[in-house]
Amino acid sequence: MAPGEREHAETERTGGDDLGGFLRTRRARVDPAGVGIPVDSRRRVAGLRREEVAHLSGVSVDYYVRLEQGRATQPSDQVLDALARVLGLDGTEREHLARLACRRRTRAKAPGGRVRPELLRVLDLVPDAPALIMNHRLDVLAGNRLAALLFGRSSAAGLNTARHIFLEEAERGLYAEWEQCTLDAVGHLRLAAGKYPDDPRLASLIGELAMGSERFRRLWARADVRARTHGRKTYRHPLVGLLELHQENFTLPDASGMELIVLSAPPGSAAADGLRLLGGLSAGSAGAAGAEHGSPAAAPRLRN
Repeated sequence: MAPGEREHAETERTGGDDLGGFLRTRRARVDPAGVGIPVDSRRRVAGLRREEVAHLSGVSVDYYVRLEQGRATQPSDQVLDALARVLGLDGTEREHLARLACRRRTRAKAPGGRVRPELLRVLDLVPDAPALIMNHRLDVLAGNRLAALLFGRSSAAGLNTARHIFLEEAERGLYAEWEQCTLDAVGHLRLAAGKYPDDPRLASLIGELAMGSERFRRLWARADVRARTHGRKTYRHPLVGLLELHQENFTLPDASGMELIVLSAPPGSAAADGLRLLGGLSAGSAGAAGAEHGSPAAAPRLRN
């Protein structure tokens, strides 16, 4: 097997699950010409070679090879900064790189899933917008009434949005921008896997998604990481039509791994009218519509 083919196979096998895999996927995406390296028709490696990354980062080739192979000592911040610069990492990817580099020393325990009663009261204080509390696995731990109606369920609690996006909703289902949603979900789970590598429930979810969705497998192999804190979220609800909402993610304290997510609409907008119409529906009618649309209604569940 040629060197370029061998490196490609190695990347496909690891998929970026560790430091070496992440480095391989990142250097494969760097345009050599963009960093001043001449390219000719004989070049068989996608992106940068290991020795090129080492040279541009100011480390020895032997050290970089050992770093990718998991045999090097913990890299310094200076080395990580140099690698991030050469590989063109953004802030989220730089943090992920540092987390992967040090996780052999500090392996974070996956946080619990109990939602404090005070947080449940906060959800009830948001009557005009879907609001929910989600953990690092994208499990919905609690939600208000509008959140349940949006997803066509009797309760939003118990829903896993990654499973919902990849396994339960077709491309023309609830998520109007389904492809973007898949990118966000995979990027979030990538970050979570870096933070909590010993979480068995997270590993089980990733395995389930990989078994059930070809798109998930392809996106997971890219090893992209994303930290979306706000932005547009568009839903195609079967009863109220298109809802162009704005999503805000609020990270909750105490290292809980949870986020409060609120989906709002500008006053006087068509989406605001749609949310008012949604709020006038009964849970039964929304659940029935969700089941017809491909989203099974959940049985009532306690929010804690």
